[in-house]
Amino acid sequence: MASGIFALLDDIATLMDDVATMGKVAGKKTAGILGDDLAVNAEKASGFLSDRELPVLWAITKGSLLNKLIILPIAFLLSAFVPVVIKVILIIGGVYLAYEGAEKIYEYFVPHPHEDVHELEDLSREDMLEHEKKKIKSAILTDFILSVEIVIIALGTVADEALSTKIIVVSIIAIIATIGVYGIVALIVRMDEFGLKLINLNEQDDSFSDKVGKILVNALPWVIKALGIIGTIALLLVSGGIFVHNLHFVHELVHSLPSMLGEFLTGVVAGALILPIINLLKKAWKNIFKK
Repeated sequence: MASGIFALLDDIATLMDDVATMGKVAGKKTAGILGDDLAVNAEKASGFLSDRELPVLWAITKGSLLNKLIILPIAFLLSAFVPVVIKVILIIGGVYLAYEGAEKIYEYFVPHPHEDVHELEDLSREDMLEHEKKKIKSAILTDFILSVEIVIIALGTVADEALSTKIIVVSIIAIIATIGVYGIVALIVRMDEFGLKLINLNEQDDSFSDKVGKILVNALPWVIKALGIIGTIALLLVSGGIFVHNLHFVHELVHSLPSMLGEFLTGVVAGALILPIINLLKKAWKNIFKK
């Protein structure tokens, strides 16, 4: 009896050791797309009236958790019974990420209208709620696609491991992708409010709390912009990495370059090729839908 318990504990210890090791590997592999997830959602959760930012972010977080509950079982079943589909999904996701990265670059150089928070103050409560619903739906859809990529990439790092290790490692990465990312987003979008509280902490002018508060208030727009740039680079790196590691002919084209440079250039070229095609398809779809 005692020997059986010790054997069970030894198996559990071995499993946890495998999980810890593979968790680190999966974490490194998904770090880029988690960074993009952070940047995208920080942008999605901003642009609201200050008292609506956290409720909107909570709604997106719940949608993200639901996304993971849908994606994880399907991913495990496909991995167990139709593993070839995982690679196909990964490449399709790479196409999407390359498109997103190229579109962000295109939007940076081509002028386009942006929503102004001050304009939202003039909306009625009904219009405000409708505006929030649209942005929440958009954010949850983007999260779903990014979540698929995070789960598939994490699953790819443990493809040769036991099913129990796969489930634990990928589930941990999925939880981090939700709680960790949205927790940091919440801190970012409330940074200016915290800064204002520091400024109003006392009646002294130019106190230490005033200086720190002003830094936080002024830094928020720059943090959002920086995350946008980092997220765009991450999109192209992750998409390029997917193509390089899963398409042999692409690997042969860039294998002589440093890995990060090769993956980034692959993402840029793929995005530049995919962007006009998808834009044309969008226009065609809109024309057909209007008719």
